[in-house]
Amino acid sequence: MRTRTHLARITAATTALAAVAVFAAVPSSAAPQQVEHHAQAKAKAKPTIVLVHGAFADTSSWNGEITRLEQRGYNVIAAATPLRGVAFDGAYIKALVDSVDGSVVLAAHSYGGSVITDAALNDPKVQALVYIASFLPDQGENALDITKKFPGSTLSASLQQVALPGGETDLYVKQDLFPELFAADIPLPQARQMAAGQRPVTATAVNEVSGAPAWKNIPVWDLIPTADNSIPLAAQEWMAERAHAHTVVVRGAAHDVYVSHPDKVTDIIVAAADATTR
Repeated sequence: MRTRTHLARITAATTALAAVAVFAAVPSSAAPQQVEHHAQAKAKAKPTIVLVHGAFADTSSWNGEITRLEQRGYNVIAAATPLRGVAFDGAYIKALVDSVDGSVVLAAHSYGGSVITDAALNDPKVQALVYIASFLPDQGENALDITKKFPGSTLSASLQQVALPGGETDLYVKQDLFPELFAADIPLPQARQMAAGQRPVTATAVNEVSGAPAWKNIPVWDLIPTADNSIPLAAQEWMAERAHAHTVVVRGAAHDVYVSHPDKVTDIIVAAADATTR
């Protein structure tokens, strides 16, 4: 009798456990699933940030922003801009953007602004453009003409030419002038390293006129350093106003503000990215 009672208790307990397992497998309501789905959708909605450096620089200039953006959960690509010409470089960046799964925010420094202005034209993947101490050219404008449009730039007088075998000319910034021109708010030893490791841009690139600008149809953010000796402050303000940009001013910052103030540059990139997910 005791054996039968014991077996009956075991059977009842097993049945109860099975019922609990079945009940647990079925959601009591759709709400938890909806919350989880919403969280996943929100995570997927974050755009990839593509960073485009300008002339006389390389991808390492973005190291501060890369670290901070990744800490905030963004996928980041720092593009190695060829610096061969606006159309050529624009096509290169466009191909990179088109390889990305999902939406993209393009952020660029200096000459890189001309590049993303070209690359993002009619590309539905690009949700926002962020310009950092950058050119926002309109159709028919080039970088050198914009720097000459307003007083304050010492760029043209600081360039060193290197003739290439094919007939093209590479431009470097004279190393002794580099710190004052680009990096006046960066420790001098670091600025000298940047000068020694600069990547040249072709004369064609800085003289090549832009086509139709993407910023006329894509939301724009612009960070302007007030102590820029490369692109005059008045020129940057004029371009930002013309593009109806959401503008952030960093007082006392030099041209390579993305090296000296990565927190502020990261913040404006994230503001642009956040705006695309609302």
